Amino acid sequence: MAPLDPTPGIASNLFNTGAERLALLGKYHKQLMQGYLDGYVDETAFSEGALKKLIAARILWRPDEQQPLALRPLVSELIASMVADENRRQINADVAEKLEQIRNRVQAYRDAQYKGDYAVAELQLQRLTEHVHDLSGQFEEAIDSLWHRLNSDFGFVSSLEDKIRENERAQKQLRRLLDGLDLLDFTELIELSEGNNHLRKLLVSQLQSQLSSHHSSLLEVQKRLVELLAKFRQQQSRSLLISNMVAFLRQHPKYQPADYPNRSELPDLFNQASAIRPQAAIALDKASERQILAELVRALPRQVAVTLSDTPSASFSELQLPWDSEIWRYQILAKYQALPVAEKQIFQLQREESPASAVNSLFLIRDISIGLQAA
Repeated sequence: MAPLDPTPGIASNLFNTGAERLALLGKYHKQLMQGYLDGYVDETAFSEGALKKLIAARILWRPDEQQPLALRPLVSELIASMVADENRRQINADVAEKLEQIRNRVQAYRDAQYKGDYAVAELQLQRLTEHVHDLSGQFEEAIDSLWHRLNSDFGFVSSLEDKIRENERAQKQLRRLLDGLDLLDFTELIELSEGNNHLRKLLVSQLQSQLSSHHSSLLEVQKRLVELLAKFRQQQSRSLLISNMVAFLRQHPKYQPADYPNRSELPDLFNQASAIRPQAAIALDKASERQILAELVRALPRQVAVTLSDTPSASFSELQLPWDSEIWRYQILAKYQALPVAEKQIFQLQREESPASAVNSLFLIRDISIGLQAA
């Protein structure tokens, strides 16, 4: 790749040409914006000299001899990006071309440094920086467009079918962007920037940080797109059900719904209520059933009188539990102390205490009795 000649004359010529053409955009901004909205430019709104200048500046063009003048595609894309017009906004997912441009610029920069042409090397580094920023900006522009579509629920189209198609198109664009990110091999970028701090900072540190952030954003957008598509599909199924029912009623105007409650077998759609359980009672006035009732009564288990002692005991010794009696007492005390104050007042806790020894006034809890408070 031949190095560019950064002579002042060429730079001055580019500056003058660019400033002149940008001035044309500003001078005829209303007519050009109207042409963007209409899809064609009203030639009567311009003088003949102005039309020639706009065509020469590559702002307007005539696609066909029989077609009216229109904005060039790049100008339309610029306006669509500035006004976030998702109907015309384009997502550029071509990462391979950007990577090839970056490789070529790195090689041209190293060649200029090797030859000692530092002015050309500085210019090549500037162009390389622009390519790297363009690559990052390409993802940023795409993510901004996708978020704008999500936040408006694809409001730039009217019908539900169009929303589903736009959602699927956005998912395909997003997958191409993710595939483009997979093309970025940072091992190769590290090799390209080997031995040069400027290249390492530009191609490794900055680019890796930016693209990592873009990758996280794209994954979040992908998640939201899938959720929104599921919502659209649900709305579509309900809308289809209603539209089919309306079409059926139009074809059968005398149709009457069946009396489903009187059917022996109900469709699951209507069988939503729980079954009714009728209450039953003994019919003592029917003499024919007295014998059966008497047999049922005789079969009922008899009550057994239970004599309670004055001091109920909760002894579990016969169960041969492995816990020590002291652990039991600690557990009972801990459970009792953990009760709310209102519940503590329901129970009566008594401790059976005795001194540790004749010379030690420390009292030990030998047993615990717990019961309900007397009314």
